[in-house]
Amino acid sequence: MAYSEILANRIREKLKDLPNLREMEMMGGLCFMLNDKMCVGIIKDDLMCRVDPEIKADLLEKTGCSEMMFTGRPLKGFVLVDETGMRNQTEFDQWIDLCLEYNPIAQASKKKKPHSEKSK
Repeated sequence: MAYSEILANRIREKLKDLPNLREMEMMGGLCFMLNDKMCVGIIKDDLMCRVDPEIKADLLEKTGCSEMMFTGRPLKGFVLVDETGMRNQTEFDQWIDLCLEYNPIAQASKKKKPHSEKSK
């Protein structure tokens, strides 16, 4: 599954000065990891935003924002934003800023132990 390289470049430009940033292909898209935590990404042509679950319901009221579903279930703290929700730089920046604000308090996913360590 391909993702929007144009959107990827917009995100790269916005995040270019951040330390501890890396890109990972996952879920058929591209994810930007900040401090070893999912921060923002792309699924097809949509911006995937990891946001504070406490404000998610309010964000879903915004133009272009929808629930992010994975295996038929909504993902807690994740929304998708289509092109109608980020038509200009200000709107785009607001979404990225929400992701950056939540990142310091977001939990990192648990690291899986290598198979050889599980049996010890």
